[in-house]
Amino acid sequence: MLSGTAVRLIVSIVAAVFFVGSWVQTGSPSTSLLSLFSTAVLVVSIAVAAWDKWLWKIPLFQKIASVPRNLSGTWESQLESFWINPETGRTPEPKTVYVVIRQTSSSISVVLISDESKSKSSLARVTQEDETWVLHYIYTNVSRLDLRQRSPIHHGSGVFTAVGDPVKRLDGSYWTDRDSKGRLTLLRRSKHHAGDFEDAEELFRGA
Repeated sequence: MLSGTAVRLIVSIVAAVFFVGSWVQTGSPSTSLLSLFSTAVLVVSIAVAAWDKWLWKIPLFQKIASVPRNLSGTWESQLESFWINPETGRTPEPKTVYVVIRQTSSSISVVLISDESKSKSSLARVTQEDETWVLHYIYTNVSRLDLRQRSPIHHGSGVFTAVGDPVKRLDGSYWTDRDSKGRLTLLRRSKHHAGDFEDAEELFRGA
């Protein structure tokens, strides 16, 4: 989103253009627009903030190619880990997890919630690659306190590819610094943002 300094700069440039233009056309500069500078800054700031938080999500604007696709909400997913347990020689059974995405037109964050841990993104961005919208993120995973010895804090990264327009599915994969990796497919979405695992389960119960 544009900063307050950027908004003031844009308004200043517009005011300067009109100021010089009136000077060239009439031979004397008009200062009437300068008196509206504070009002203009306020109006532009409100418009930019409204766009960043709400307006870009409107279906009509979502059809614009350069506008990021709306991925926000809580997604239910099956996590399939490719990690092989050295004691059993097997991979873990797939498990239900929830991915909470908070998004504006200029920023995005990702939180993955399981029954054992929570992963929070430290860096995330949505980019358009070959006409497909892709979410890249880096995260830190923190397990429940009683599970820390078995599953210590670790870091990883993930990629989700948006499918559909509007988006109806996210296909993803992840890697961690524990030399593990896996796959996720996000199919069901709620517009609400869950706070924990039980809250997320409640959103999809009976759906």
